[in-house]
Amino acid sequence: MGKSGMHQISGRGGDLPKKQGGGGTKPTPRIQNRRAFHDYHVMDKLEAGIELVGSEVKSVRQGKVQLGQSFAQIRDGQVTLHGCHIDEYVEANKLNHDPTRNRRLLLHRREIRRLIQRIQKEQGSTLIPLEIYFKRGYAKVLLGVAKGKKLFDKRAAIKEREAKRGMDRAMRR
Repeated sequence: MGKSGMHQISGRGGDLPKKQGGGGTKPTPRIQNRRAFHDYHVMDKLEAGIELVGSEVKSVRQGKVQLGQSFAQIRDGQVTLHGCHIDEYVEANKLNHDPTRNRRLLLHRREIRRLIQRIQKEQGSTLIPLEIYFKRGYAKVLLGVAKGKKLFDKRAAIKEREAKRGMDRAMRR
């Protein structure tokens, strides 16, 4: 026993003993929709749960998701994700899922009401998924209330980005 009356753990500086056995957990990927920020002005972001079947969860954990052409839609008080492609899970055999099925997004009623009001207020806006990730074991989708960019907006954004890169390069020298 040490001076304080507590047992001192042997090792480096009183560290707790390490767990024995096979390593840590593998980090789950964050699947991002890079195209979204190029094609849209994102005005607001909202996190929603996503209803998945077992083989879809396994595929998402492997990072086999494509968000390129996907969008969310509100109908009959429910939000659904359309056009999101989640590859089939190889080990699922005949119990596999349909890769392009529409998936229900999980939101509270007041959040859905707020989304409806926001979309009606901003003419020409839409709901697009910005990324899919896991939070405390649950699959989540980061939705963005977005408005489509025109071609000249895209060109201006590219020009601005390249100018910023040039300034950063000059500052480093």
